Amino acid sequence: MQLGGFHHLTAITASVRENYHFYTRVLGMRLVKRSVNQDDVSAYHLFYADGAGSPGTDITFFDWSMPRERRGTHSLVRTQLRVQGESLEWWARRLADENVTSTGIIERDGRATIDFEDPEGQRLSFVDDGGSGDEPVPWERSPVPAAHQVRGLGPIIMSVPDLGPTEAILVHVMNMRRVRDYAHPQSSLNQVHVYEMGPGGPGAELHVAIQPDLAIARQGAGGVHHVAFRTPTFEEYDAWIARVGGAGVPHSGPIDRFYFRSLYFREPNGVLFEIATDGPGFAVDENPQTLGEHIALPPFLEPHRDRIVAALKPIE
Repeated sequence: MQLGGFHHLTAITASVRENYHFYTRVLGMRLVKRSVNQDDVSAYHLFYADGAGSPGTDITFFDWSMPRERRGTHSLVRTQLRVQGESLEWWARRLADENVTSTGIIERDGRATIDFEDPEGQRLSFVDDGGSGDEPVPWERSPVPAAHQVRGLGPIIMSVPDLGPTEAILVHVMNMRRVRDYAHPQSSLNQVHVYEMGPGGPGAELHVAIQPDLAIARQGAGGVHHVAFRTPTFEEYDAWIARVGGAGVPHSGPIDRFYFRSLYFREPNGVLFEIATDGPGFAVDENPQTLGEHIALPPFLEPHRDRIVAALKPIE
């Protein structure tokens, strides 16, 4: 039983209009689901993805009024977005034109990469995926030409002070494979271990940086809340619940998010993981042509629509 790579990554914004502008108009991603945090309906939950909202292409945000993240270890520290290699020069120019500071094209772990941040300090990268991974569905109304659009999530980098306990979960519970290590002397990522899931490649790699000298991160705007990993079927999802529980790892138990089913647990250094199913997907309650244009609520929240929507602020 293997995880299929990343399903989505969820971060935090305290400036939802600016967030919407950056991810749809600067990065050219599609808002495929405009919903609310099912555990805190006062907050939006926005999903940006490819043209169809394909699993593995989503970066999502909770709209919480919070101070900025205090950076540190015990956290997810960089989200990489896959693009075609020839697109990196195009993206370097676009970021400059949009007054987004970037590193320009650098190399990390043998791949051409551009590091940059969103307006709240969310640490992002474009990475050359060499054409690997699922083919995304272009968004026809994106300001970014189809050839240069984000193809999906790339390697996610997390920071821990001690590798051993985390590696035990990754390898012995989540069936990941440790495939290589690298150093990045131009940054604080001076010792990084790469763990590969299922099909491998940049859309299925978790990079673990060992940073024992850093303070513990404090969650906030511009930071990451959790990362989710793909499982294809409800049957395998049930098997993962049994596997995680059988390993003695405390977890949330099964949760039906309507658009997918979820299982949450923390690895030993405190980073929140989720295992999520590929289906049923975002088109289960919306026309694929108009995804994300209206507030969508799962059936158990629909009776409270008027109250929920009245408390939300416009994002456009």
